[in-house]
Amino acid sequence: DSDTPRLDAEVLLGESLGCERIELYTRFGEVPDETARTAFRELVRRRAAGTPVAYLVGHREFYSLMFRVTPDVLIPRPETEFLVIAALDLAKTFSEGRQISVCDVGTGSGVIAVCLARQLANCRVTAVDISPEALAVARFNVTTHEVADRIELIESDLLKSVPADRRFDLILSNPPYVSEAEFATLAADVREYEPRHALVAGSSGTEVIEALLPQAAERLLPGGHLLVEISPMIHEAACGLVEADPRFQLGETVSDLARLPRVIVAARV
Repeated sequence: DSDTPRLDAEVLLGESLGCERIELYTRFGEVPDETARTAFRELVRRRAAGTPVAYLVGHREFYSLMFRVTPDVLIPRPETEFLVIAALDLAKTFSEGRQISVCDVGTGSGVIAVCLARQLANCRVTAVDISPEALAVARFNVTTHEVADRIELIESDLLKSVPADRRFDLILSNPPYVSEAEFATLAADVREYEPRHALVAGSSGTEVIEALLPQAAERLLPGGHLLVEISPMIHEAACGLVEADPRFQLGETVSDLARLPRVIVAARV
């Protein structure tokens, strides 16, 4: 079952007709030809079977930009825009014109890296992912949005393969943060179609954050910040991990539109 059946149908019909969803309202008197009807029926069948709309059409909007997505990457969520906004707010505190070095850990489709490069003319981004398939999707998006000159993509397990001498002002991550138990309760179209390794961290949901913290502490410049997207379920545990590391000072948690904790911010002391 879809929570948004009308929206899904409009997006799939637009895809079948080769037009933007908004154009459907100016074409409502038109009768689609047999090719478009066949394509639409097939997309609806696959959606009814559970395939997420973004995978069916191959793209998803994020932060007002359009991105390619495939089953090799997570579908970008509106909640992750709060991670981008928090980073942009921190970037405003830097002296004007100075270059900002950013690392996006677990870049997936590259949405965070691309949005920051588009918004901050003076930033350079190192975007890492353990999955070569995800990096291929990210490379497409980086090129499409014309920021390839300022984003370097690296295949790496967290920061392990990032050049040892590289230091960052900001390290951002939307890591796997779902626990094994929580994974069993996720909607079927998430559980059965999105890449499990990008969702599940382990039995507690904080395993990846725990592994990232010491690596980030080594790579952040003094006064630099680590920003990590979390779920409300692990907020307390994630904050506890940061507070246990004397190299970090825990900042204010950023909440989403539902006023749920969404991004933890830690300063390198």
